[in-house]
Amino acid sequence: MTRQRRYRPEDLATRRFSYEQDLGDPGTAPFTRGIDSDLYSDQPWIMGQYSGFTSARATNLRFRQLLADGQTGFSIALDLPTQVGLSSDDALAAGEVGKVGVPLNSLHDMQTLLDGIDLASVRQIRTTANAIGPIFAAMVIVCAQQRGIDPNSIRIMIQNDPLKEYIARGAYILPPRYALRFACDLVEYAVEHLPRWEPIEFCGYHIRDSGTDAYHELGITMANACEYLDELHGRGVDMERACAQAVLFLSADVRVFAEAAKFRAARRMWSRLVQERYGVSAAGSRVAIFCYTLGGSLTAQEPMNNVVRVAYQALAAALGGVQTLATSSYDEALGLPSEAAVHLALRTQQILAYETDAIESVDPLGGSYFVESLTSEAEERAGQVRALIDQQGGSVAGIESGYLHRLIADMSYSALQSLEEGSVTRVGVNRFVAGGDKGTRIEPARQSDGTDDALASLATVRAMRDEAAVKAALARLDAAAAGTENTMPALLEAARSYVTMGEMCAVLRRRWGRCQVTY
Repeated sequence: MTRQRRYRPEDLATRRFSYEQDLGDPGTAPFTRGIDSDLYSDQPWIMGQYSGFTSARATNLRFRQLLADGQTGFSIALDLPTQVGLSSDDALAAGEVGKVGVPLNSLHDMQTLLDGIDLASVRQIRTTANAIGPIFAAMVIVCAQQRGIDPNSIRIMIQNDPLKEYIARGAYILPPRYALRFACDLVEYAVEHLPRWEPIEFCGYHIRDSGTDAYHELGITMANACEYLDELHGRGVDMERACAQAVLFLSADVRVFAEAAKFRAARRMWSRLVQERYGVSAAGSRVAIFCYTLGGSLTAQEPMNNVVRVAYQALAAALGGVQTLATSSYDEALGLPSEAAVHLALRTQQILAYETDAIESVDPLGGSYFVESLTSEAEERAGQVRALIDQQGGSVAGIESGYLHRLIADMSYSALQSLEEGSVTRVGVNRFVAGGDKGTRIEPARQSDGTDDALASLATVRAMRDEAAVKAALARLDAAAAGTENTMPALLEAARSYVTMGEMCAVLRRRWGRCQVTY
């Protein structure tokens, strides 16, 4: 988007900008300048990398190495069969086991995954579990209890946002309205029993990575958030506590000032939304932001250029005051990141935090005519996107009608056209393209098939578990799904009985149906 060459006070005046209402001090509503008055003064954001491959044992070793390197949190990448509720021995899982993440078939795999890790010392443990978020949570809870650890003493963040799967990522199982119910079961349970957990991330990252712009990323995220919060409000859940445990998950691209402004606008939008719609207090209207540098901007051509892209993206996140940051690895466009690439991605964050002056001041961009104009513009345009979705009846209705799918597909196509036509520059791809062998060539990391390890784990589980307990646990889950009972207690019993992911999801599919998307 073309910007003005100069910004002046009148640019803010035309938007009726008010310091008290639109900006304020860091740590005060509407939290434009950050959720803490002394952001990063004691320690930087939580640094974590998205990792998981082949097997629970191999992933455990990777996590241990990253923690030894100074990583302060980690994110568990699940393989596709796990994400869509299939056991590794399901015929539909063939060829995908352990390819893009770790297979997680049962409590046995969770025990292996977290073996030897001091869970209480890790600042945050995350996962992309969406359609199966509550099941993942149940496994973590039981695993902690078996180790004599209070589950509430560890910091868990679960994506648990299935609505965006239908329109941006594709790892869905149930019809949208049942997926919404299932996700909210975990949030409701966490509000009551796990107040230190962050049981849901309202996710814009994948929406952006599918080809939208920053305004649609933020607008669709807020519209999706309203669906979950409306459901929780209807159940009588304490909204002050529910909102306090929610997180926004957004991307960071290379347009440093625009991206930093987006994070500032996101906090302001959230603060106003939850106060006006749910009666949350001003002090309770703060929201943490988890940011991942935008993987879709990385290129297979001249992949070392991605090191520079990620550094600028990380800078945008730091200037925007995020609470958690994961940085992409330079070889992600080729396959699973190599160990060297993951190490460098972590070092990128550490250099930014400990060698530059980017975080010496809270909201260093605050008061800039340029950045404040961008922030107000982002809030206004994202609000317009959300209003259009409201006119469709909300996000769930927009998913069911295909409106949101078509909206994102059209924007993605336009973005691709812009790249191919050259109106958007991608260095090394459509401009300054190296001829011959001048571009750095990198061999992709080998993607192992984790089927053998996963099948061995399944065989171990089925040989040692009590089949009567399994049947009783599945019957209880079916009864909970058939009525209005929260499914979390039944899921905990199932996890404790070593019921597999595939077996639990099979019950839910039989009771609630399978999503059949047709547009």
